Amino acid sequence: MKKIILLYPLLAVSCAAFAQKYYSDAEHPRQKTAFQTSSGWIPQIDVRSDVAIVYGTNDRDGETFEQRVQSWRDHGYQTAFMTGIAWGSYYDYFLGKWDGKNHLGVGQVTKKGDTIFHGRNMPYVVPVQSFIEYMKTAVVKRVIDAGISTIFLEEPEFWARAGYSAPFKEEWQKYYGFPWRPQDESPENTYLSSKLKYHLYFEAIKQVSSYAKAYGKSKGKDIKVYIATHSLVNYSSWQIVSPEASLASLPGIDGYIAQVWTGTSREPTYFNGDKKERVFENAFLEYGSMVSMTAPTGRKLFFLTDPIEDWPRDWADYRKNYQATFTAEILYPMVDNYEVMPWPERIYTHPYKVAHSDSMVLIPKFYSTQMQVMINTLNDMPLSKNKVNGVNGIGVLMSNSLMFQRFPTHNGFEDPQFSNFYGQTLPLVKRGVPVQTVHMENLVYAPTLKDIKVLVMSYSNMKPTSAEVHQHIADWVKKGGVLVYCGRDDDPYQSVMEWWNTKGNKFKTPSAHLFKLLGIKPVDGKERYAVGKGAVYVLRQNPKEYAMQAGNDQDYIKQIKEAYEKDAHGGELIFKNNFYLERGPYDIISVLDENPDSKPYTVKGPVIDLFDPQLPVLSEKVVNPGEQSLLFDLNRVVDKKQPNVLASASRIYDAKAQANSFSFVAKSPVNTLNSVRVLLPAKPAKITVTNSSGQTVTDVKSSWDESSNTLYLGFENSPDGIKTNLEW
Repeated sequence: MKKIILLYPLLAVSCAAFAQKYYSDAEHPRQKTAFQTSSGWIPQIDVRSDVAIVYGTNDRDGETFEQRVQSWRDHGYQTAFMTGIAWGSYYDYFLGKWDGKNHLGVGQVTKKGDTIFHGRNMPYVVPVQSFIEYMKTAVVKRVIDAGISTIFLEEPEFWARAGYSAPFKEEWQKYYGFPWRPQDESPENTYLSSKLKYHLYFEAIKQVSSYAKAYGKSKGKDIKVYIATHSLVNYSSWQIVSPEASLASLPGIDGYIAQVWTGTSREPTYFNGDKKERVFENAFLEYGSMVSMTAPTGRKLFFLTDPIEDWPRDWADYRKNYQATFTAEILYPMVDNYEVMPWPERIYTHPYKVAHSDSMVLIPKFYSTQMQVMINTLNDMPLSKNKVNGVNGIGVLMSNSLMFQRFPTHNGFEDPQFSNFYGQTLPLVKRGVPVQTVHMENLVYAPTLKDIKVLVMSYSNMKPTSAEVHQHIADWVKKGGVLVYCGRDDDPYQSVMEWWNTKGNKFKTPSAHLFKLLGIKPVDGKERYAVGKGAVYVLRQNPKEYAMQAGNDQDYIKQIKEAYEKDAHGGELIFKNNFYLERGPYDIISVLDENPDSKPYTVKGPVIDLFDPQLPVLSEKVVNPGEQSLLFDLNRVVDKKQPNVLASASRIYDAKAQANSFSFVAKSPVNTLNSVRVLLPAKPAKITVTNSSGQTVTDVKSSWDESSNTLYLGFENSPDGIKTNLEW
């Protein structure tokens, strides 16, 4: 990607044409965009990303796994592989064909004795050694033998409500050296149970990824292994335990896919006493937590979003929320790798049940066109050093231990809808502050706090993983950082058997250890303490109180403002109702609702509206509260005499400009409609559109926009390519 960065100015001139020209060199294949599919190639799902991630090794419908892989290679794709690491269609393992033993008993089991299933004969597993050996020898080996060198292990998930099976009890005895204890009986048992769940999947992935690297090396291949995982925000909210950030420390792990989409982001949250869906805000925090998890480690990160979701809604709902999550992902300019969609077969070919009805409706043509404009924009989305407008120096501390105390409830202490997290973040996000999350596990890396001026933290819903964490925080404060600690320290997990109260330590709460290192003794009635060149604020409220009670975040915001402006000397803490980012030729905007400012955000044109399937050129774009927008700013095109495809619901190939003509080939799935906006030096006198057989396409819509010197074209798509020749 270094060459892309060096040539960045060209992107504003010729994004699509440049990317195609540069990456046509087979010696330098890129893996910037991808999609996952369980299907072999069919023309209805030829999405034209760089990589087709083939899902599962099962042979199906008269087609072997190897044939499925080859079908995508035959159509010009790099191929990768993905499979579940906690569940999957491993019937030969579960039902005894692999080693003669039935393994359905390795499923995760609840207190009631129920196995948690992902599908028929497909349990979520306790990753015992036999399962790990199966994953190595029956799955990973076959994949590498098929010539694949990029492997994605999906969703290492252990449900918080599970932990009662015989295999789990055996693993407990091995790990702790004493008999299993039911997690529902005490906070300490819950904490220990979650730590074991975390450890089991960490070890499973460590073994499987190490095997993949070693076996690949024996075959002369450099194998890359990635983890496809929900965000820490979502797993904590949904009461699932997963290794998350620790995996970045494994030499066998090369990066992650951040699995964020409408289904995760529409989980209701509390803000200002109101519980409801806040899809954009939630997605923004989810993607941010994945950035914070990986950035200091240098691991590659793909962002995923999905044009639909798992539950029946309707296409208007899917579209609205897809725009919200899509906008959130591209507001992170340090990430430019994307899984553009999972399961194109279900998006393009399966009628979807409409909620509260018996109707089954195939994706509308206007939505598939808009969606393809958006995913082809990702093929060209550049990295950028720009930042979202507003104050970028406020962080909220997170830890993997957020997952450890979500279920069950003990001593009446509850955290409805994960509100202790959202109480720290949503009051800022809703005021237009692009708050960052900071992973506690990454404090060992110097860059983690480099750009943070004010760090907010609480131990109401997480606990420190080691004493070193506190040392890093204390050192940062003494050098000028400003810490805001929120919490009453009254949850039942404060006294679990951990490092702060064992091996010579006798601290009643983990924060007592932190305060000792900071040299302060918080007392009632005092909130601010000077520490070295920095300062510490101690707010004795649990953060959920800022979110679950109307108007109760005012003091919190007041203290953050004082900490930022006076102690951190950060300048004015600006509150607003929008997020805006300039990224290459693109304007990315989200306007927040539930804000005292209800004014829309206006962008002056000429701009192309990329959320409108007709790709109109607008003299201005008005974005209202609760809406998002993605625009191509024509003012950033440096050479307006250079022909170029600026936006398209297809991928553009073989773009060629001559003295008085411009031609290109557009490829996209069959049964969809293309929309193309082309910059030209003059209005074309002749437009010729032909299919891959050289036959003229007659049903072509075209219009010329004099104000921008751009031509609009619309025609039926084809994965074989539609060639357009324009003469003037």
